[in-house]
Amino acid sequence: MSQTVRKRRVFYIPGYDPIHPRAYRELYRSEGTAQAALSGYALALAPKRAGGPYGWHVSATQDGQPVETDVEVLIWAEIVRDSMAASIPATYLQLLRTAWAYIGSGALFRLMRLRKGPVIAALYPIVALILQALAGLGAGAALAGLILWPLPDFRFDWGLGLALCAGVTWAVLRWFRKHDGRFYAYYLMHDYAFTARWGGANPAALETRMAAFGDTIAQALTEDWDEVLVVGHSSGAHLAISVLADLIRAGRVPATGPRLGFLSLGHVVPMVSFLPKAKRLRGDLAYLCARTELTWVDVTAPGDGCAFALCDPVKVSGVGPADQHQPLILSAAFTQTLSPARWKQLRWRFFRLHFQYLCAFDRPGAYDYFRITAGPLTLAERFAQTPPSKSVIETPVNRFTSMA
Repeated sequence: MSQTVRKRRVFYIPGYDPIHPRAYRELYRSEGTAQAALSGYALALAPKRAGGPYGWHVSATQDGQPVETDVEVLIWAEIVRDSMAASIPATYLQLLRTAWAYIGSGALFRLMRLRKGPVIAALYPIVALILQALAGLGAGAALAGLILWPLPDFRFDWGLGLALCAGVTWAVLRWFRKHDGRFYAYYLMHDYAFTARWGGANPAALETRMAAFGDTIAQALTEDWDEVLVVGHSSGAHLAISVLADLIRAGRVPATGPRLGFLSLGHVVPMVSFLPKAKRLRGDLAYLCARTELTWVDVTAPGDGCAFALCDPVKVSGVGPADQHQPLILSAAFTQTLSPARWKQLRWRFFRLHFQYLCAFDRPGAYDYFRITAGPLTLAERFAQTPPSKSVIETPVNRFTSMA
């Protein structure tokens, strides 16, 4: 197929992640360089030439064809950081509210009928925080007993004992919080609590940011690009769905403008769409899947325990219309696209595997993030003849199907 993309604009919407956008630039640089070496093409990064404050420029030559790409990260990290500022007691209150949101609504049990991996990931911070509290209480009780009981002619002072126990418990909890980079219990708790707090609806601050994302993408669609590609990873996938649905509804995707592509990676859409107040997202799913203004390709992998692998986000949410023709569901098939040695290195690094879609594969298949984002073909052309992966899950199991 001949070259159709010489100039591309990519917008990357990250998931629930508090890190600075420069981390994504460094990830793209290091992994893109590795993939280029493995696949035999050229790829180099330079300072951004277009767009907002957070981005970079990519010059690539693939199959003898040069392509220039400007990548921009659409950030909502400060909203994430604000939501993670809860104290230790507030985090435990979030635990109770979040557990009730998923268990009380019945969403948790229906999610388990799709994939157990992401449900286990959702239960992990609840179990981990409870175990941390028990560890603190156990250490406090043990220390109080060791200090107070052996004292001669000393009547055990329950008030002093409780004070000692509480102090040690608090110290243990603070230690776990300080080292959460090793445990991810607080991080994941804040993540699920952010969604559960509003029952699947978006808070006002996030809606405002998404509207700004839409304005930025709409501007690019009026400029001289061959393709505008939106990439949504993890929670960023469902944000992108709503942003793109809003753009098309408002008539802001010109028929004669750049080709519009949407690549969703490692989506967790059911964690939101299965909640009672996610009417906005369910309506956007039903709308976007039937549109012709864009091409939507969804990539997940059964090896990613944090994503709803091979789950059609529209159909499993119970809102698939009769004229649905998107997305194309593909598997990144980690066990095939990573060598046995590399898979052995990453297999139990669950958080790292959730980002593998943005990384190099030493046995790349149809999916290659750097060919998609910096190669000479549009998303539609690259996957025009690619059939959906086998074992796609399409069974609608959502209890809540009302739409905004």
